[in-house]
Amino acid sequence: MSRGLRWWLPDVAMAAACVTLVYCLFLFHGTEQLFRDSDAGWHIRNGEAILASGTLPRTDPWSFTRAGQPWFAWEWLSDVVTGAIHRGFGLKGVALFYAAAIASCVWLWFRLHWALGGHFLIACAMAPLLLSTCNIHWLARPHVLSWLFLLWTMFPGDPSLLRAAALTAVWANVHPSFFFAALRGAGLRPARMLKLLAVVAAVPLLNPYGIRLYQHVWRYLADSELLARIGEFQSFDFHAAGAGQIIAAVILGLVGGTLALTQKRVYHFVVAVAVTAMALRSARALPLVALLLLPPANAAITRALSGYPAFLRYGANLRALDARFHGLALVPLVLLAVWKLMPPAGFPPAQFPVAAYSHIPAGARLFATDKYGGYLIYRSNGRMKVFFDGRSDLYGADFLRRYGRMMALRPGWREYFNSFGFTHALLPADAPIGAALEQSGWREIYRDRVSILLERPAARAANRPLPAGAFLECAVRNLLHPSVLKQNIGRIATPGVSGGVFQTRFGGEV
Repeated sequence: MSRGLRWWLPDVAMAAACVTLVYCLFLFHGTEQLFRDSDAGWHIRNGEAILASGTLPRTDPWSFTRAGQPWFAWEWLSDVVTGAIHRGFGLKGVALFYAAAIASCVWLWFRLHWALGGHFLIACAMAPLLLSTCNIHWLARPHVLSWLFLLWTMFPGDPSLLRAAALTAVWANVHPSFFFAALRGAGLRPARMLKLLAVVAAVPLLNPYGIRLYQHVWRYLADSELLARIGEFQSFDFHAAGAGQIIAAVILGLVGGTLALTQKRVYHFVVAVAVTAMALRSARALPLVALLLLPPANAAITRALSGYPAFLRYGANLRALDARFHGLALVPLVLLAVWKLMPPAGFPPAQFPVAAYSHIPAGARLFATDKYGGYLIYRSNGRMKVFFDGRSDLYGADFLRRYGRMMALRPGWREYFNSFGFTHALLPADAPIGAALEQSGWREIYRDRVSILLERPAARAANRPLPAGAFLECAVRNLLHPSVLKQNIGRIATPGVSGGVFQTRFGGEV
């Protein structure tokens, strides 16, 4: 076969990556669903601000509740890349970038199967589990880029110290999961492992915050009260529709780890137990089950099938044929074709106040939910200071607790609400606190099916107590609100379904 044909015919990894790219952007509706978490908004604007000023923000530039307080832009490099893409190509370019990153993860995931000795057919059978498990966290946020680095840590062999240092240095400025780089040292000789661990521990210091980044990440992850109030750190709802494939991925990961232990591959067993424990505790870690545990599980199952030589030979022959191609020349053509066919990108209008935004008066001191914060930062290009957004490490556990009590209309909510001097409130159309404010005299100035915009009444009306009957009505509405009834921390993100991964970013006991 000619060398030229090798570049144009895709292997199964490239074919799966291209299918994933098309699925993400067209069937999953990634041009909107990738932006269903409004944090994408402030990531983009932060990157653009860094490009414009040439410096990193040291204090909070986006809110009026934390203005001037120290802020760690710990994902600054990914923000800069995203901001640069947005400058040139808008949200459509950002959507293509993150969809291409997701597709690259699929390509690298197949390569990991081959590097570990996995069976060709088993890898193909596991691919749907990968997509179903990871798409609950397909978002235009830096964690998607961290998946590429995490896959690198699972490859066998002795890595170059220089390459490991370079990758870890970039990783530390892209996403705070850089401490997982230590996994790359597993299986090496003790002396070599110690050298690699020293490199990946020291190199992340090459970040704008130095040792303070380590301290900040540690304090954040050790703050159990804060994490308990963040939706994506709660357990996944395994009763949700479509959760069967995610459950299958978790089971396969554990089975593979157990088989690895019987085959004296203790490292893969320890990783399987640790990642599974993380995934059961936090929905955010579920994609790691599919990304990091399924390839070693395939390898362990393949070794366990040594008594079936015909099946193993068949898989080896398929892989030998597949290895004759790679199709890398198709990448720019596929990206160009997808770009031409993509619809316009934007935040989902069924979830965000896309229409209501233009009705917000200039200079309004706006109360808006956490879900809207990042969108408002994006839409106003940072000019509108927000009450709250997704930077939980900045706001802290006490703020989240008080916010939760206020949204649930718990005793004292009104005093806390009034302490901020809001002039307007932008809320989901069915938010119980919206009904409570209306009963208090707040005037509706805009409403649609998604959101409602309210204006503060005169001072005397603002201090008017809520009638007993109205309070009862608001309390009942709160109890019957879907987020209270379902407690659905991890909804499956499926094509055509609005909402996405998490109903709200912040929750927990209030």
